Amino acid sequence: MVTETPDNASSKQESAGTRGRGLRVLAFTAVAVAALSVALSGLALLFAVGVLPPLRKTDDLERQLHAYILANPEVILESVKGLEARQQAAANSEAAKVVSERQDEIFNDPDAPVGMNPQGDAILVEFFDYNCPYCRQAAPLLGKLENADKGLRLVFKEYPILGPGSVFAARAALASRKQGKYLAYHQAMMSYEGRITETSRLDVAANVGIDVERLKKDMQDPAINAAIKRNIALAEALRIGGTPSFVVGKEVVRGLVDEATMKRLIASARGS
Repeated sequence: MVTETPDNASSKQESAGTRGRGLRVLAFTAVAVAALSVALSGLALLFAVGVLPPLRKTDDLERQLHAYILANPEVILESVKGLEARQQAAANSEAAKVVSERQDEIFNDPDAPVGMNPQGDAILVEFFDYNCPYCRQAAPLLGKLENADKGLRLVFKEYPILGPGSVFAARAALASRKQGKYLAYHQAMMSYEGRITETSRLDVAANVGIDVERLKKDMQDPAINAAIKRNIALAEALRIGGTPSFVVGKEVVRGLVDEATMKRLIASARGS
């Protein structure tokens, strides 16, 4: 029996992230191959029904199809786009079902830190990584929205997928709650310039008044690793593979969006 330490968990999460990126590359390759197959089948049908010129006896079907594709490369692009659109629609439908079925886990998890308006009537959930440059870009926007809308409740889901530094930072952030310093630490980390490492995240902690030695001990709490694992599993169920990603109302938003879009989503969530 192997006892999983926090560091073992960190390594496994990093490996999972690496495997995930590799699988996405393979998935795209599969999409392209599938699209090519669809295109070739469609072209064969066009020959059969007479839309394309009939095959000459001296010509080989494969050579004619190859020539047609070279002359009309948009056929492949259109096939790939169509297949991707169908896959995205399926992913969105699956994610909407998860949002409907797991409301409390997404919006009301007591282990998930919240922003400055804990009693807000509109909830915006962010899945983020401290080493994600787009998450750092999103932070000022979220702060602006919070300050302007006292009914907006932010829920933070630590989703460390960019290496060991990200995992260390997420664990430290969750441990900082025991000293009442989560928001101060979170904001400092999001404004940090450079890559977050084990050393830098402790420096940031000290700069916002956190007792670093106590923080190190609190980070060993098994509940912290458990919370991060739940976030990762929830993100996978929601078909979230990158950061930042948001859940607001009934929608899952993957990637950074502008202020107008975010306001529209928040208004829609409040209306529902």
